[in-house]
Amino acid sequence: MLFRQLEYFISVAEERHFGRAAQKCHVSQPTLSASIAKLERELDVKLIERGHSFVGLTPEGERLLTWAKQMLREHAALKAEFSAMRSGIAGTLRLGTIPTASTTSSLVLSAFCSQHPMAKVRVRSQLATSELYQSLNDFELDAAILPVMQDKTQGLDFTPLYEERYAIISPAALLPTTSATASTLRWADAARLPLALLTNDMRVRQIIDAAFAGVGITVSPKVETDSVSTLLAQAASGDRACIVPHNWLWTTLINAELRALELVDPVVKTPIAVATKSSGHVPAIAQAFAESAKHLALDDFFAKRLGNVFNP
Repeated sequence: MLFRQLEYFISVAEERHFGRAAQKCHVSQPTLSASIAKLERELDVKLIERGHSFVGLTPEGERLLTWAKQMLREHAALKAEFSAMRSGIAGTLRLGTIPTASTTSSLVLSAFCSQHPMAKVRVRSQLATSELYQSLNDFELDAAILPVMQDKTQGLDFTPLYEERYAIISPAALLPTTSATASTLRWADAARLPLALLTNDMRVRQIIDAAFAGVGITVSPKVETDSVSTLLAQAASGDRACIVPHNWLWTTLINAELRALELVDPVVKTPIAVATKSSGHVPAIAQAFAESAKHLALDDFFAKRLGNVFNP
């Protein structure tokens, strides 16, 4: 069995078309088909259901797809490790982040890239939390910045980054007069404001809804979006308040017309970490990324920069 055969097989499985897979692999279709047929003979199983064209993978093919991705990833990681031993960490880190951690990823990447100048990073920031976990387990990502979910930790290592808290950004005119000099607002009071929130398929919105439910309230915002930037623009327009993770505030311009207050009663915190695979051969570049994240002390970073925001 050759690595090239596995590459051809994965390409057919992903493209679901022999011609497109051959183009993707830069070979002729007969060459690709012959290579996969040889792989089937070597393994003594049928991997692909064929009619006049690709129909689907057999159960054995589905099983091989998982193993093939892992084998190719470990092969690439071993080559990268040998290269790192010769000349330092290089190659491209495939990083995923939850959308609401996109401002945080810049801090982690700055530290990593300064320590490893030959490394490159490709960031995917629009995946849901469940998709990030799945992509790590499928070896489609080397590392991810995500919330720690206890039911999904098997096979992964976590490097803590910070505890995500939640703040409301509101036009000052919409806030209760008792909040004029306050740095916090109760969830129950926030529910009375005209709100713009993230869509309910997003993890942060689910945390927000749970916090409101904890004080016996269900909110029904008139504006929902999958973009934190859109939320902030709604607040800046002067007619809505929005709830965002506190790590967005250090990059957000808060002017005299806007207020940012931490949401309390209860104080809600979510652990955010760098996750990497713990089983199999972990790429050297992923290990280096997790190591660089260990020394960032982001809770202290946010506390220092947000003191002036939470306290007018």
